[in-house]
Amino acid sequence: MGCPTKVQLINRKDSQQWYVNFPAAIAQAMQFQRGETVEWLIEDKQFLILKRRQVPPAPVKIKKGRRVEPRPRRTARRSDRRYPSARRRAAAAGTRVGATGLFGPAHGDRLVDHLWPAV
Repeated sequence: MGCPTKVQLINRKDSQQWYVNFPAAIAQAMQFQRGETVEWLIEDKQFLILKRRQVPPAPVKIKKGRRVEPRPRRTARRSDRRYPSARRRAAAAGTRVGATGLFGPAHGDRLVDHLWPAV
């Protein structure tokens, strides 16, 4: 969020003076002192940089270095599922999954059989 500021011009007999003022909130946040010397740098026709010659020490020590991006969340994979797939169950049972036996030999290893009470 920026602070809009107007550029002021004062015409004199022999010269012109241009002024750019910035709000007191910015001066206080940057801890400017009265009479402090700054340097203007022209980046391009859109950006004008105000550079301090002497910077006051930061009140809180900030670590400067490589910025570490947060790790992306791990998404669930097929191998992370709580119950193994039909192919894994069939491989564990030593049978082959085909059109006839989708879930391996008997239905005793299926989760549904474990949820129903024994008759």
